[in-house]
Amino acid sequence: MRKRQEHITVHYFARTYVEPHVEIVTVKDSKRSMSPCNSVESEPESEYQETEDALPVLEHESQLLDDYHLQKLAAHMPPKSQCYPWQLVYSTAIHGTSLRTLYRNMAGLDSPVLLVIKDMHKKIFGAFCSDPLRVSKYFYGTGETFLFTFSPDFQHYRWSGENSYFMSGNWESLQIGGGGGCFALWLDSDLYHGASFSCPTFHNAPLSTHEDFTVLDVEVWTVSI
Repeated sequence: MRKRQEHITVHYFARTYVEPHVEIVTVKDSKRSMSPCNSVESEPESEYQETEDALPVLEHESQLLDDYHLQKLAAHMPPKSQCYPWQLVYSTAIHGTSLRTLYRNMAGLDSPVLLVIKDMHKKIFGAFCSDPLRVSKYFYGTGETFLFTFSPDFQHYRWSGENSYFMSGNWESLQIGGGGGCFALWLDSDLYHGASFSCPTFHNAPLSTHEDFTVLDVEVWTVSI
């Protein structure tokens, strides 16, 4: 592969009270100076930047996510989630298919999590959750939670503001989004059967090509702060 040539800009500074000097700025350095993780001389933006430097750093190899997935997801994650490495806390390939194990692996965590699902039709979808997944009596979470799908093209669904049914868990199932008797995302205790319907929380379309789907793999990532 041919190495891409970097563009270089040369700035010459000369003032009466400062010794003249030359500053060389490359395009890569310029991008990094605008990274959401760099609070020095960076301008606030209404939408998160979709740049190479903003890609989340994964501390483990993912079987489900590649750079394309990460680039699309990072553009919609809160900046604080892009500033720290992401750790794999649960994987069906490593830990087996058990919702109970998923909950146990997240016990004691206090950070956002990224739930990624691959179904038997090879579709990738899931949710960025403001809080760890856990057993709860009521729904919990914040408006930073959003749904995503790459089936077939990337789509994301943010909080509609209509209700606050972000996420809820029990020993039999995990639910994300709700209202009107439907969940945006539902998984059973064996992480084998799942379902996705349109719901008021996110005004989303079903995340998979089928409302009822069979799970092939699941990964859960969390920020390491």
